[in-house]
Amino acid sequence: MPYFTRQVDPATGNLILVAFVGVSQARRTALVANNQAVPNPIQIMGLVDTGASCTCIDPTVLNQLNLSPTGSTSVNSPTTGATPAIADQYDVSFVIPSTLNHPPLVHQTIPVVKADLLAAQGFHALIGRDILRGCLLTYDGQNGLFSLAF
Repeated sequence: MPYFTRQVDPATGNLILVAFVGVSQARRTALVANNQAVPNPIQIMGLVDTGASCTCIDPTVLNQLNLSPTGSTSVNSPTTGATPAIADQYDVSFVIPSTLNHPPLVHQTIPVVKADLLAAQGFHALIGRDILRGCLLTYDGQNGLFSLAF
């Protein structure tokens, strides 16, 4: 089973990992069929967030991939209270690399929600339970480590 272990960010206590966001499989196919360039996946820093039901991406990343929304969805957060906000949804590919020559965790197409102000906090994505549901996450607070197996 592929896995990796990382150190918890000592300054914030956050579980941060490297990931790659690219265009969805359908978008890639359409671009290739029309002889258009396929944007390279963008390396991002993602915050593992077990409190997020879906993965959220900063608009700076979505803009670099020249993506358009595929729809919208209701989003609840501590700041929205009882009334959910409406957020744009995008289809992307999402890859979390592994180590020791194990294969990466790959989602060829997954819907994500645009979330402003993530980059200002030092990361570009909240990695939610939509991705984590296929993983085993271990948090070792005493030693300042976390592991993700998939």
